[in-house]
Parts: sequence; C-alpha cells; structure tokens
Amino acid sequence: MQEEPKLKDNYYPVLIGLLLIVGILIIYWPVQHFEFINYDDNIYVTENVHVRSGITKESAIWAFTTYHAYNWHPLTWLSLMLDNELYQLNPGGYHWTNVLFHIANTLFLFLALNRMTGAIWLSGFVAALFALHPLHVESVAWVAERKDVFSTLFWMLTMYIYVFYIERPSAWRYALLLVCFSFGLMAKPMLVTLPFVLLLLDFWPLGRFPFSPEDSHSYFQKNEVWDHRISLRSNTLYRLTLEKIPLLILSILCSITTLLAQQSGEAVATLQRLSFMERVANAFISYSNYILKMFWPTALAVFYPYPGTWPVWQVAGSFSLLVAITALVIRGMRRHPYLAVGWLWYLGTLIPVIGLIQVGSQAMADRYTYIPLIGLFIMIAWGVPDILGQWRHKRNILLILSGFVLISLMICSCIQVQSWENGISLFQHAVNSTKNNSITYNNLGTALLLKNRSDEALIQYHKSIQLQPNNPDVYNNLGYILSLKGKANEAIIQYNKALQLKPRFAEAHFNIASAYSELGNFKEAAFHYSEAIRIKPDYAEAYNRLGFVYARQGNFDKAILNFQKALIIFPNYDAAYHNLRMAIQQKEAAYPTSDKK
Repeated sequence: MQEEPKLKDNYYPVLIGLLLIVGILIIYWPVQHFEFINYDDNIYVTENVHVRSGITKESAIWAFTTYHAYNWHPLTWLSLMLDNELYQLNPGGYHWTNVLFHIANTLFLFLALNRMTGAIWLSGFVAALFALHPLHVESVAWVAERKDVFSTLFWMLTMYIYVFYIERPSAWRYALLLVCFSFGLMAKPMLVTLPFVLLLLDFWPLGRFPFSPEDSHSYFQKNEVWDHRISLRSNTLYRLTLEKIPLLILSILCSITTLLAQQSGEAVATLQRLSFMERVANAFISYSNYILKMFWPTALAVFYPYPGTWPVWQVAGSFSLLVAITALVIRGMRRHPYLAVGWLWYLGTLIPVIGLIQVGSQAMADRYTYIPLIGLFIMIAWGVPDILGQWRHKRNILLILSGFVLISLMICSCIQVQSWENGISLFQHAVNSTKNNSITYNNLGTALLLKNRSDEALIQYHKSIQLQPNNPDVYNNLGYILSLKGKANEAIIQYNKALQLKPRFAEAHFNIASAYSELGNFKEAAFHYSEAIRIKPDYAEAYNRLGFVYARQGNFDKAILNFQKALIIFPNYDAAYHNLRMAIQQKEAAYPTSDKK
C-alpha cells in the first residue's frame, strides 16, 4: 500500500509527457512537407554560403564573429550548419529540428514547474498551453526562427538547473547554470531577462524571499533532497540579487553586443523615423493585443504593419488595462503570489522586443510571445482553480474546461500551421488577416515570382508601392522582373530608384550590375559589383560575376583573383570553380609564352 503513491508519482509525469509529445506531433506533422519561406529563410539558409558550407573551421569562425541578420547568435548559426550537413537544402529536415526543439522545451518547462511547485497537473496544463497555442506556431514552423526554439531550450534547462542549485548550492552547479545561460544568450539574446525571472521564482514558488507567502515553500519543506540546514527565511533581497550578478553581467554584455549588431545593419529605427512617444504607445497596444490574441487567436499574421499613430482612446485603454492588472496582482500578491509572478514574467520578458528600441518595421510579432506567454499561462493554471474555490463539482468543471481549451487550441494551431506550407500561402494569409500591409504584398509578389508567376507578382508589387512608395525592396524586385523579361534599360530605372532610397543596398547594386553587363556596359557593371562587395564583403556571387566581367574585358588576372575570392568564401561554389578554370585556360591561350618565362 505504501508503494502506490510512488508508482503514481512516476506514472503521471510519463503520461503527461507522452500526451504533450502526441499533441505537438499532431499539430506539426505536416511541416515535414513544407518549403523554405522567402522571408529570412534565404538569409539564414538558402542564400547563406556559410550555412550551406556546413560545419567547417571557416564557417565556425564566421558564426562567432558575424553580425549577419543584425544579430549575434553563433550557436543558432552552428545548429543550422549542422542541419545542412544532415539535410542539405531539404526544408523538411530543418522543420523537424524546430519541432524537436519545441518538444524538448515543452517537456523541460513541465519538469521545471513540477519540480518547483509539486503541482503536477497544473504544471502539465501550463506546458500544454505552451505546446499547443497558435501564437507559438510562428516560432516552430518558421525555419528562420530556429533561434527562438533553440534559445528557449537553454532557458528551460537553466531554470531546471537553478532548482537543483538552490536545493544544494555548490560551485559546480552554479558553474553549470552559468554555462547553460551563456549558451542560451549565444542562441538568441531574448534570455537577457532570465535573471529577473529567476528572482520572481525565488518569491514564488521557491519561497526564498524572507517575505514570501508561507505556502510558497511547502514543496521544498517536504522534499527529501532539500538541505534543511539552509533556512528558507535566511535569504534577503540583497543576497538573492547578489547571487544573480554574474548572470546579469552576461545579460548586459549580450545586450550591448546585440545593439551593436543591429546598429551595424541599420536595423534600429531612429527617433526621427519613429518618435519615442509613438514607440511607447505601440508598446501599450502590443501588450494588450498579445493578451487578446492569447484568448482569441484569430487574424494571426507573419507581419503586422506599424500604423504610425494609434487612436488616443486605444492607447489610453491599453494603458489603463495594464495599470489595473498590475495594481490588482500586487495588491493580492500575499494571497495569490502566482498572479504577481506570472504577470511580471509577462511584462518583463517582453521588454526586449516590445519596440522601445524599434528593430525592423513590425508593430508586433507572434514569435515574441514564445516565452512571455508562460507567465500568463501560470496565472490561468493556478488562478482558475482558486476562482472555483470549494465548489462541489470543481474537479469535473476543471477537467471539462481544460479539455475544451486544449482541443480548441489544437484545432486553431492545425489551421494556422497550414498557412506556413509555402511563401504564397503564408503571405496570402497575412494579406487577408491585416490591412495596408505593404511588406506582405511585396513578399507575396516574390513568392509568386519564385513559382514563375511573374505577371501575378507584378500586381502584388504595384499594390505594395501604392501603400508605401518609398520601399526600396519593391523597386529592386520590379527591376528584377523587368530583367527577366529582357527589358534591361527599364530594369535599370527601377534599380536606380531603389538605390536612391537605400544607397547601401548590396542586392540592388548586384542586380543593376547584371543589367549593365547584359547591355555590354562592363565598366558600369564592374563598378556596381564592386559596390555590392564593399557593402557586403562576403558576397561570393558578386565576386564571381565581377570575375566574369573582367574575363569578358580580357583582364584575366583580375578575373582569376575574384573567382578565387568567391571560392574562399564558398568553397563548394561550382560556378566560380568552373569560371576559374576557364579564365586560367583563356589566359594561357592568350599569353602562351607567359608560363615559359
């Protein structure tokens, strides 16, 4: 009889874990047949010569030294390189890796919460909400968001290790904590808020604060691995903060590095383009919208356009909502500490991506909720049973509500996943879900163009220009279509418009150089290829094309030099290797006596 509780304790976690895995697989099973998306997947994989080179000494050095894609996340680059070693350019493999990371994140979230609280079913419900919510589809189904699911794995591991550290503090456990946290920062800087979350967990459920609620540490008092020589009430806020100092130092260093990376690529919006008050207003709206979409996940899109200005009533309403919830949870933090912890988790972990430092032109993004929503899930999981109190049928009501919510989320997620099948389905869905979305029209046009549907692509590009006449990407794309149609002179006009709006536009320089080369104007072609290389020093294709231009001019030494540079950047570049051999042969044919000398 005494063994029965232990058997159940061992059985239930395994059962919950299996159900979580099955739920995720049901939702994400189709992604193995999905394509790469023409929105960042090219930057991260398909057109990234370093990732396509696999894991080599050169590519590993690049991963740790580059600010490519406006970020410093070397472990994410290495994970994509490993995928290339395994799958080459088969997108299904990359998608499966993301799904496996999502499964691991879900399981470690469940294990960590259960370890901290001892509330197995509530912890399982939080993990289920995390696993099945449609807002998280973007992070899992988008190959370029590998950094999201990969960094979160280290977040969950760091939390789990933290529990073991405070059970029996030791130098090696703290060192393991630091290593795991450092790896997470090198996968994505989103982890910079984790030290503050650990402080929240110290308050509840770990009960390490001297003023923590009595029930916060009931689990540890019953846990046989807890070192009872360490008093739960011996901690002070100063001591707990001091314990996090090494983690905070790493967060600060990572934040500085990330800001430098984003500024190097001109990704950070200036105050002239977007005022501070506009950013604050958008932050309030975004906080509220994320909550709304958590409860009612409809009209989800890969890109939400920045409106520029929000109605005053909407900003005031969002601000009032946030202030009211904050006041309520702080007032009740003694009786319901999980509400304060969950709410501050949500508010705090969104700070790096809420738009006060605006990166890109999006107003908000579903992927930004991957970690923050855990805080709201905790509030729901522990709050609803408290609301029901001592109702006679409380258990049955909770079971029915939980089943309804989780099944509904699964259905919504299954529908949302289908929009990620390819670029056309994704951006058509975004066009239908948002208004005045110039960038989405542009991306839809490119997705159509990649399927050789150029006439339909032109329609989308013109719609994009009507909404945003100063978008250099659209003019570059229009020029590319005109080049495909053999209208090089008209294409050059469009490329020049793009360069007037964005002089440091490497791809536009490359495209206009190709147009000039087609017209036989090799001088202009060489100039623009050189500009593309100056802006983007690892532009292997530009080196190859510049070498081709020099070869056409009979300057074989410069041609050979540029082909060699292309091969240094991308050793498996077959076209550059072929052109190098041809240039050497042509040089030998043109100067047959040079070798003899």
